Amino acid sequence: MIGLIGKKIGMTTVFDHSGNTVAVTVVKSGPCVVTDIKTSGKNGYNSLQLGFEEKKKSRLIKPEKAKFEKLKINVPMHIKEFRLNQGADEFKIGQFLTLEIFEKDAFIDVQAVSKGKGFQGVMKKYGFKGGPDTHGSNFHRRLGSAGNNTFPGRIWKNKKMPGRMGNAVKTVQNLKIIEIDKQNNIILLKGSVPGPTNGIVFLKKAAKQRLK
Repeated sequence: MIGLIGKKIGMTTVFDHSGNTVAVTVVKSGPCVVTDIKTSGKNGYNSLQLGFEEKKKSRLIKPEKAKFEKLKINVPMHIKEFRLNQGADEFKIGQFLTLEIFEKDAFIDVQAVSKGKGFQGVMKKYGFKGGPDTHGSNFHRRLGSAGNNTFPGRIWKNKKMPGRMGNAVKTVQNLKIIEIDKQNNIILLKGSVPGPTNGIVFLKKAAKQRLK
């Protein structure tokens, strides 16, 4: 499914046609250059490899420099492969894709790496209630019972326990496109998007049709 690479700028509010405020995420996306094309006849599947932003010359390594010089493309900072059902032959290496592929009021899926929160307890990570705060209790923010004694005599897999929180790939489905500024490569999406400000996000046309 065709998509674009973008960068999360931040959040703000806009007014809809009824005068209601809508929280939106501002994403700068494109232009993305086609760096590689794979077809079902040659590779077994169809896909486009896209590049976003230009990498500093001081950070280049010889193999990638030689590869992209041969393609006559500036070395991109970020690269992502997008699977296609068909139609990969319609594109050319070096071609640029912009927000023209999306339409206002359509729905898209956004994938990004969420903010890392470090090692957290079960109250913050899963919303556990915790223990009493008073009445002589020495049990405040701990897990509680983790399992029985004789049977099963162990802790079940996937038991919710303290651990690292965040810093994981998350996909938010069916975000509505509120506005598209094609001249400045800016897109406004209804709601929140995973990741920090200036984090890289991947925009794709919605995989599942939204029920009305």
